[in-house]
Amino acid sequence: MGKTYSFEINRTSTASPASLFALEADGSRWSEWAKPIVFHSRWARKPDADEVGAVRAVGLWPVYIHEETLEYEKDRKHVYGFAGLAPLKDYRAEVSFTPNASGGTDLRWTGRFTESVPGTGAAACKALRTVVSLLATRLVKHAERP
Repeated sequence: MGKTYSFEINRTSTASPASLFALEADGSRWSEWAKPIVFHSRWARKPDADEVGAVRAVGLWPVYIHEETLEYEKDRKHVYGFAGLAPLKDYRAEVSFTPNASGGTDLRWTGRFTESVPGTGAAACKALRTVVSLLATRLVKHAERP
C-alpha cells in the first residue's frame, strides 16, 4: 500500500460563492477560465438532478482527464474524484466556497491521493499542488471580471 499525500490551496475573491461555484462545478465551462491548463472541456456524463454522478472531461484532445462529482452542495461545495483510468490512486478533491466578512468568498481547494508507484507521491503532490494553485488563481480572476 502506497503513502497518502494531500494539499490545500486557499484564495480570497471579491466574487460571490455562487459565481465561483458556477464556473468550477460546470464541466463544460472549464475551458473558459482554466487555460492554458485546460483547452477543452465538456460533460462526459451529466445527470438530470443534483449533479452527483456527473463526469466532466477536461484537457487537450486526445488526452482528457475524467472527473466524477461525488458530492454537490450548490454554491457551497463540490467534491470530485477521477473516473475511469486515473493517473493517481484514490484521488479526491474538495472545493469549498465560503462567504467572507468583506462580501466576497474564501475559496479552499484540497486534494488527497495514494501514490500508485512507491516513491512517486511527493513529486506527484508537488505537481498537482502547482496545477491546482494555478487553477484556483485563474478561477478567481475569471469570476472577478466585470
